[in-house]
Amino acid sequence: MQYATSRALTVLICCLAVFSCGSTPPAPVVVLNSQPVEDKGFQGDTYTVKKGDTLYAVAWYTGNDYRDIARYNNLRPPYNIFPGQSLRVTAPEVAKREPTSPPKTTGQTSPKVYTNTVDRTNEQAYGESEKNVNRQPLKGVKKPSGSVKKRTTNSFPDKVNQWVWPAKGKLIATFSRDESGNKGIDIQSARGTDIVAAADGKVVYSGNALRGYGNLIIIKHTDTFLSAYAHNDTIKVKEQQWVSAGDLIATMGNSGTDSVKLHFEVRYRGKSLDPLRYLPTQRP
Repeated sequence: MQYATSRALTVLICCLAVFSCGSTPPAPVVVLNSQPVEDKGFQGDTYTVKKGDTLYAVAWYTGNDYRDIARYNNLRPPYNIFPGQSLRVTAPEVAKREPTSPPKTTGQTSPKVYTNTVDRTNEQAYGESEKNVNRQPLKGVKKPSGSVKKRTTNSFPDKVNQWVWPAKGKLIATFSRDESGNKGIDIQSARGTDIVAAADGKVVYSGNALRGYGNLIIIKHTDTFLSAYAHNDTIKVKEQQWVSAGDLIATMGNSGTDSVKLHFEVRYRGKSLDPLRYLPTQRP
């Protein structure tokens, strides 16, 4: 009797397994630390400019460095673009085939490059609404190193190897999939609280040209992943600077908002993702 019951249970489990395999939709694409991304984000080689767009916003929408888009389209500061204009957002084939070795020096001095410029003239209305949730303490934040480490490579890795919490404080808003919902998480703490890089990468934007974000830092981690740190009080890094996970990049403030907090976003090809799926699990 016991054998018959066990055999029947085995047959039932097998049947359920076959049924499940036939009815389950394809698994989402896994692109980062075994974390799935359901939406592949922006896929095109070009972007058609809409009314109100700026080059900074287009870079944010498509998950790019605005300098790269400017170079692909021969744009110069102040990066004027117009509705209906088609912008290339991926490297042209010629650029992809260019050798990576540095050009021979001619004895001439290279022009000085100014970074960390705050652009107050080209703003893009791109604020997101927020939803308050139960206050929860955030723990396990990696202590910042206090200084940005130098990096010799100029290429991005295939994936993010490590994520750390960008700040200590209370989680007051979480990610929402609603069209007008919060596209990241909000962490509240005292003014001047350290904000650190959530992963290794390069600072591709530092300024306040995206209205609704205040003083904003955007870090590129891979060819497809970006993270953003909004409403900063002071910014401690410059554009084009390489940082490591845990490096101090800013201090918490209330620029562009009515309370002191960090608004933190993670994006894949410009598509907003829930940061809590990537940050370390909170411990009690």
